[in-house]
Amino acid sequence: MRLGVLLLPTDPWPRSVARARHLEALGYAHLWTYDHLSWRRYRDEPWHAAIPWLTGLAGVTSRVRLGTMVTSPTFRHPVLLAKEALTLDHVSDGRLTLGVGAGGTGFDATVLGDPVLSPRQRADRLTEFVDVLDGLLRSQVYSHRGEHYTVDDARMVPGCVQRPRLPIALAAAGPRTLALTARHADAWITFGEPDAADQSPAAIEAAVRRQAAILDDRCAALGRDPAALDRIYLVGNTAERPLASVAAFEDFVGRYEALGFTDVVFHDPRPGDPVWTEDPEIADAIAERLIKR
Repeated sequence: MRLGVLLLPTDPWPRSVARARHLEALGYAHLWTYDHLSWRRYRDEPWHAAIPWLTGLAGVTSRVRLGTMVTSPTFRHPVLLAKEALTLDHVSDGRLTLGVGAGGTGFDATVLGDPVLSPRQRADRLTEFVDVLDGLLRSQVYSHRGEHYTVDDARMVPGCVQRPRLPIALAAAGPRTLALTARHADAWITFGEPDAADQSPAAIEAAVRRQAAILDDRCAALGRDPAALDRIYLVGNTAERPLASVAAFEDFVGRYEALGFTDVVFHDPRPGDPVWTEDPEIADAIAERLIKR
């Protein structure tokens, strides 16, 4: 089981650098950040753009993988995102994982004046978005004409450091996006059923089992080994508090490892945050017990 930490791109840069270096030194496998223009309770707080922020972290770290959790078509075009991701893959010496999802209905969805899409429309758009991203990142010259995107002879030279392209991790919960994950992704990201009324540990685990079964079936239909996909669980904002103690986290990780997950990512606790209220030093204690051991 690999462990990762999600950092918000909101702190003064020296503090972000110090925290990223510390987490890398502790042995965490990957660091992630949200890709939003603004976000929930931090809408009126400092909030930096994900790709430049990760590029900065790439320059001050040397081992830890970096990723978006997740970028989406909500305010991005696949050609521009592919070019930025390719560049970050080079700057980081092949340490980027590009997390991608359908996008939601919050601030990002309305800031450019676009209509808010239904879940089906967002899934349609994501399917084409990922198809185009995959084609761009695998090619040095690429064209496409579809319902949502037109690409005319895009140049992607010199290509990715990681071959055949940098890894894509897809956030997916429903049958359509899980099928897309089976077709294109190197990793699957989930945190259960975010809109379900029951967010108890048992209900979340049951939802994840259902999702995993669908993903396995979709992989099998394509002749793909389901074990070839990394499976990343993002610890959600639920009643369960796995960061309450090292023992609670170890139990949590054991349960999700038994469900077939290869990676667990948790939000770095933040002093003053109303949700992630744990002591930030829990990350040190977890590393001492689960990573260094």
